Amino acid sequence: MPARIFFTQGDLTEAPVDAIVNAANTDLLLGAGVAGAIRRKGGPTIQEECDRLGPIPLGEAAVTSAGQLKARYVIHAAGMRLGGSVTANSLRSATRHSLQCAEELKIQSMAFPAIGTGVGGFPTAQCAEIMIGQVLEHLAAGSHLKEVHFVLYDAATLQIFQETYHRLAPAVRNEKTTPDG
Repeated sequence: MPARIFFTQGDLTEAPVDAIVNAANTDLLLGAGVAGAIRRKGGPTIQEECDRLGPIPLGEAAVTSAGQLKARYVIHAAGMRLGGSVTANSLRSATRHSLQCAEELKIQSMAFPAIGTGVGGFPTAQCAEIMIGQVLEHLAAGSHLKEVHFVLYDAATLQIFQETYHRLAPAVRNEKTTPDG
């Protein structure tokens, strides 16, 4: 059975998946936005593991446990340098490396935020195009993944991701497209 792609509005840290993806910086410092929520809800062990792993190259990803979160792992996708911004190339690479980490872990489900659209300042529509494109390409090549979730912060971002998906993959109609509520 092919992997399914889901789109929901909600809290990434509550996603019932094997791994969540953190919109990380190359130093793996869990500061604001998604990273801050992961730090607060997951507890100090995640940052302690990040301290041992970081820094990592721009566009790469590293894996830690998920501390007290529902997920088993956090995949830290380094889309920007600390204090910097996200670029199309760094986002594409960070998304691809996150998917590769999922394969190495042999996990069946993972959840992404809209990487770089908060602190990183990256345009949401371009983010959706790049991230969904990378996921579709990865799944088409064969994968352990059975579910890929995009857990998005607000209704506007959810709509952009849904519309982008329908434009990029019109033949696939098996995704969940209603906001969590």
